[in-house]
Amino acid sequence: MSVGETMELVVGKREEEWTPKEIVRYLDRYVVGQRDAKKAVAIALRNRWRRKMLPEELAEEIMPKNIIMIGPTGVGKTEIARRLAKLANLPFLKIEASKFTEVGYVGRDVDSIVRDLMETSVALVRREAEEVVRTRAREAAENRVIEMLLRRPSFEESVDGDEGSSRRRAKLRGQLRSGLLDDQEVEVTVKDKSAMPFMEVFGGAGMDQMGINLRDMMGNMFPQKKKQKSTRVKEALGLLEEEEAGKLVDNEQVVEEARRRVEQTGIVFLDEIDKIAGKDKGVGPDISREGVQRDLLPIIEGTTVSTKYGAVKTDHILFIAAGAFSVSKPSDLIPELQGRFPIRVELQALTVGDFERILTEPDNSLVRQYTALMGTEGVVVDFGQDAVRAIAELAVMANERMENIGARRLYTMMEKLLEELSYEAPEMHGVQVTFSRAEVERRLGGLIEDQDMGRYIL
Repeated sequence: MSVGETMELVVGKREEEWTPKEIVRYLDRYVVGQRDAKKAVAIALRNRWRRKMLPEELAEEIMPKNIIMIGPTGVGKTEIARRLAKLANLPFLKIEASKFTEVGYVGRDVDSIVRDLMETSVALVRREAEEVVRTRAREAAENRVIEMLLRRPSFEESVDGDEGSSRRRAKLRGQLRSGLLDDQEVEVTVKDKSAMPFMEVFGGAGMDQMGINLRDMMGNMFPQKKKQKSTRVKEALGLLEEEEAGKLVDNEQVVEEARRRVEQTGIVFLDEIDKIAGKDKGVGPDISREGVQRDLLPIIEGTTVSTKYGAVKTDHILFIAAGAFSVSKPSDLIPELQGRFPIRVELQALTVGDFERILTEPDNSLVRQYTALMGTEGVVVDFGQDAVRAIAELAVMANERMENIGARRLYTMMEKLLEELSYEAPEMHGVQVTFSRAEVERRLGGLIEDQDMGRYIL
């Protein structure tokens, strides 16, 4: 069974099993509103599977329909893309466009997008492959620990012969699995990370790849040393299990599967693309924004990038760009780049109703998070519906009076609201605290009314 086939055993739902409606319902669990954006990415993901079902000659001609999301910060652009990648277990990379510089300047070159995506994919596939062989790796690790224990005088076999030895090993394995031997000390051989010489490479575009190659070369020149480490059986089992899993995984197959995933199902989320839009002034030391766009163009259009794992084609990687475009506008991008993002979705600013839903509805809602955090101290926290409404209204008011940072405003509001409780919670075990609208307004209202709110709330 190949790595690609075995992956389906541990991923859960396969890519082809997610319909666009199911994808939108899944995203609804984490992102409030923004239905147009959710539909766009759901269709894009489904189209990846549809393309795989076509004859190879036709499939090669179908390019991904890249998406550009336009909307203020904190409305869910990044979260939609991140949850989409988790949903289908695809190679995913989030990168800020402002980190890149034009070729010839010091900074990151755009080819590092593909190299980083490939590294992510290799780690993803290796982790899944190790999960497939986890049972065999665990058994091998147990055998090694049992051998260590049997060499001790205190674990001398009480019965001679092969039959007695088998019984003794079976008994030790049972004790090992039940946790009775967790606190026993054993010595294991581990890699000595401190023995590897330190090296850092500084330079301009392309030097990060040179750094990777130099590290590989130095690693061959200085083979990794090993050392003896005394540790508890519980920790030793974990260390040995990881080592045994690494031995059972075919690295060449992992790399091949990782490259296939990047080329066919990889997703790059290019954030802050508005920061490289706009017309260059032609004076001053600023690096050309248009130059960065032209460097990005071949990657998005489709090219071949050299990585330490071999050549990777970018023709079918899906690019999702996002930006607030508060100063510039999408039409300020060079025409060639605009043409590579045929789908444009505008995300809406959040309303009071949206803030209410964000506080309570998602699986990872802030109300649930803070209730659970206080619960670890034995404090029961209850937010009334009127309190949630008050928090939402104050958050919208803060965004209107100051910089609009969207849902991120709720983090600072909630922290300020629960600041006193978080401080006193260790001495309040068994106490129930209920937040009402009046309490919320008492703690936060004064800050909203203050003209210089910047001193208190981000």
